[in-house]
Amino acid sequence: MYIKKSLMVLSILIAQNVHSQVLLEANEAGNTYEDINAVLAPGYDVIEAPDCNHSQFGRHIQEVFDKELNKNVFKFSIHTSPDNDRCKKYDRQRNEIKTYASSPNYLKATKGETVEYKWKFKLPKDFKVSSSFTHIHQIKSVGGPYASIPMISLTLRKGTKDKLELRYTSTNKQATIKTMVLDQIKGHWVEVTELITFSNKGSYAIELKKVLTNETVFSYENLKMDMWQEEALFSRPKWGIYRSLNNSQDLKDEALLYASFSIQEIDLKLTAQKLLDCAIPKILMSKSTDTFLNIKSVKPKDNNAFVLFDNEANLIGEFKIDKNNIDTTGLAVGNYFMVFYKNSKVFKVIKYVIN
Repeated sequence: MYIKKSLMVLSILIAQNVHSQVLLEANEAGNTYEDINAVLAPGYDVIEAPDCNHSQFGRHIQEVFDKELNKNVFKFSIHTSPDNDRCKKYDRQRNEIKTYASSPNYLKATKGETVEYKWKFKLPKDFKVSSSFTHIHQIKSVGGPYASIPMISLTLRKGTKDKLELRYTSTNKQATIKTMVLDQIKGHWVEVTELITFSNKGSYAIELKKVLTNETVFSYENLKMDMWQEEALFSRPKWGIYRSLNNSQDLKDEALLYASFSIQEIDLKLTAQKLLDCAIPKILMSKSTDTFLNIKSVKPKDNNAFVLFDNEANLIGEFKIDKNNIDTTGLAVGNYFMVFYKNSKVFKVIKYVIN
């Protein structure tokens, strides 16, 4: 038996306790900018596309049908020439969507809030990246002295083997905290789940899975992480392609696909009543005679772990299951809630009494 106080696991259990959830899905071709704006900032403009310097191409974000997902997705196009950064900077290119000051309040993360961001993306098999930077996702603050540098970036970088980098800062000195070889995900639809508690004593977790196989190819979690930049008004996400032209010979025209953007505020205040409402009838166990508890209703293929809470909804930890047997050594006499999960969703809640 082992204990791991995991915020990612905790969020899985309480995903149904949501203040608000915003979904951005692609529709049929046409009106793409209007569709995006209607969700992320009704009546305003969240598109940062290079149309101003490349109007003959048309809109740089389109809605197209994808056979693998069997639905419409967003296609972000970028061209080595003449695309630039909003006709303001010519040493880089930007084609991104965002939330910002004119977005509804429920799309702006404030200090103390926990937010889950989810989306899918697909890089072409022959995707080329810069040795300077190619960002495909950022978490940025608005306001304060550090607003110009993102707290979190997913950056693609050219090297002996091209990599995806997870980069972080709470001030102005960003550093890479984890990498993966980019070939692992080129040509594949990937689903990203990112969970952030926005606080100086916050937390950060991210997971990338191949959609077709559900294989986890990248993950990172830090439960004690400064996720608030001083004097910030709020934090927000950005998605798209933002790349340097310092080594334009390494680049080519690209089309990056995105789908199913989700922004969801999570309520971390799990109460005993919420657990009780979900629980099936209790299981009684004698501490004096039993060391292992067998859960016949939970199949190994469904679960390999469960999360335990005490009777007052305090998180005890995450416990392993071995062939449906749960080692209860070390647990005191009392009432508990066992919460089992499968594919990031609550599978079963059982009230468990040791007497």
